[in-house]
Amino acid sequence: MIKKTFGTFAGVFTPTTLTILGVIMYIRQPWVVGNAGVLGALGIVLLSVAITLTTALSLSSITTNIRIGSGGAFSLISQSLGLEIGGAIGIPFYFAQSIAVAMYIFGFREGLQTLTPDVNPLILDLLIFAVVMGIAFISTSFAFKIQFVILGIIVLSLVSIYGALFVNELDYNIQWTGTYPGSIENDFSGSSFWIVFAVFFPAVTGVMAGANMSGDLANPRKSIPVGTISSVIITTIIYVSLIFVAAVIATPDELAKNYNVFIDKSLYGPIVLAGLLGATLSSALGSFVGAPRILLALGEKNILPKSQKLAKKSKKGEPVNAMLITAVLVLFGISLRNLNTIAPLLTMFFMITYAMVNVVALVEQTLGLPSYRPTLKIPIIVPAIGAFGSIAIMFVLNVIIALFSLIFIVIFYLYLVKMNIKSAAGDSRSGLFTALAEWATKKTNSLRQEREVRSWRPDLLIPVTMPKEIRSSFKLIHSIIYPKGSVKILALRNENEVEQRNMENFLKNAVKKFKESDLSVSYTVIDNTDFNTTVNVSMQSLNAAFFKPNIIFASLDSATSNLGYYNRLILDSKKNNFGMIIYIPYATASLAIEKSINLWMTNIPVDWKATFSVKDNNLSALISLLICRNWKGNIDVHILNNNPKLIFSESDIEDLNTMVRFPKNTSINIQQGDLLENVIQQKNTDVNIFNIEPGMTIDDMVNIVNESRISAVFCADSDFENVLV
Repeated sequence: MIKKTFGTFAGVFTPTTLTILGVIMYIRQPWVVGNAGVLGALGIVLLSVAITLTTALSLSSITTNIRIGSGGAFSLISQSLGLEIGGAIGIPFYFAQSIAVAMYIFGFREGLQTLTPDVNPLILDLLIFAVVMGIAFISTSFAFKIQFVILGIIVLSLVSIYGALFVNELDYNIQWTGTYPGSIENDFSGSSFWIVFAVFFPAVTGVMAGANMSGDLANPRKSIPVGTISSVIITTIIYVSLIFVAAVIATPDELAKNYNVFIDKSLYGPIVLAGLLGATLSSALGSFVGAPRILLALGEKNILPKSQKLAKKSKKGEPVNAMLITAVLVLFGISLRNLNTIAPLLTMFFMITYAMVNVVALVEQTLGLPSYRPTLKIPIIVPAIGAFGSIAIMFVLNVIIALFSLIFIVIFYLYLVKMNIKSAAGDSRSGLFTALAEWATKKTNSLRQEREVRSWRPDLLIPVTMPKEIRSSFKLIHSIIYPKGSVKILALRNENEVEQRNMENFLKNAVKKFKESDLSVSYTVIDNTDFNTTVNVSMQSLNAAFFKPNIIFASLDSATSNLGYYNRLILDSKKNNFGMIIYIPYATASLAIEKSINLWMTNIPVDWKATFSVKDNNLSALISLLICRNWKGNIDVHILNNNPKLIFSESDIEDLNTMVRFPKNTSINIQQGDLLENVIQQKNTDVNIFNIEPGMTIDDMVNIVNESRISAVFCADSDFENVLV
């Protein structure tokens, strides 16, 4: 059966209007005027509406730009900021909407008790609940038809209230500023602007009532903006006009002491009482119809346990399971008997939802992406005021409860992040982070065009022709870049299609493995079989980027052919201001137990302390430190000094140790003679790390590995590293 869909008037305007024109309008607005005076009451109403109107405008603007799904605000937030944030807001918003039904039932019962004072309040609550649930379960369409009747009663009640101007002696000695005497409950011991504001504000928190029905609307992109904004404007006019009605039909003392001024002074009191009952009933009905739609949307996105059951619908398109769970929550609320303890928390969840809707509009406008083309455009100041105002009002109302509600949101968010939920539709977060990255790039460039050596980190560009080139060096690469480095893999296309498929499958698995450690990794396949030309052109192209690799990483083994390619690669990397790392594993040892590191430093300049430069030993020293940290190992530093002008005293060694900041157990030894002979003597290590000296070839490197029988890492500086800073 085709699901029933609703238009603007039935689906948005009516539920929104009925939720806003609630119990506070009938029995608390006169009290607001009696405390705050006309000007204070106007300030309270307009400040409240400023929050809800900006939210309505933000909601409407976003709705005209996206294909909104079910769940109203949850759908909007999820499509922009991701399912985690959308769910973190949607879950408490659902609970607030559900428990609010119990609050409206209590309000209806209090009005009904004036007619049936002898009936047990709990029995009345359960009867009212049964009526609300019965109407909702018959069908949403039937519930909305009932709301038309209630809307008619409320219109008649307003006519009766305005009629008070014609049947009462009017007092034009209006009190413009209030004295804030307080209320019956506090024995008129005084109040304040913000206390009165806190009492009134829930009256206008119904702007989401229509949006919650987004999944049942025929055209939500049109209905939500038109229905919501028109409802907010009309109800604002009503609230403002009733301030002046209250001010002239009764004295400030009467307004403060008698909650039933509008009923007592009206043209026909019973219809106003009927309006009060109808307003609370419609609010309960609207919330009971809307809340399951939010739970349904959460279920459809697999956010909650047993999501498939939550997303189940009847043949009429009703979310039956979600409605049953909502009914249980409402009964729980009724069982509390007094919701005063948790009512402020529910208000906070509403406020956070409004704030996030404005934040979404603010983010979308700020990013300025081509996909953001709303047919209803609003100035950026509108969502900014809405977001800031919503959060500010939360803390004005109650700082402690505001903090607790934010903690609840964070707990829900962390839970959903841990679930690692995925959205098929995607969201705008990548655009947000890209915009932040662009801002950071511009800011960095404005400070200094060249990279700061203190901001150096290992960002590897790895040219690959065969999977084994990464497979054999994967653990070393991980030890170099973890936790903040990155990898870009440059794969040269293999003309053999089978080999190429194997390569691509391997790369996907390698990328997945790196990402398991939360590392930044990506790969691309280049249609060029010439190794040196491909890598050289890639380096030249990447030099135009801000987030570019800074080190070429190559892995060789005994079966590697055409070693001459790598001699040229060393020269090309230097020419393009890239560092160079060449890993040559010893065939039978690889990296052994990954504990001990020998760092060989050569050709240190005489004035190294004055110039803060160890010349070509920077990258090799930095790589040693990174590997040592990830291995939780130790470093033995061997300084090969054949320069008679360079003298290393004990204090010089101590200074080098302090400036480089080697780990505590590091030993530093001064040696002389031939590099290879010294290396051969140091057998007790898992890897040797060298700088690539001028004139050193790939054949020399392979010879050092074979003679020492220990794997080695050879490093060439790019002049952007400095281990002493």
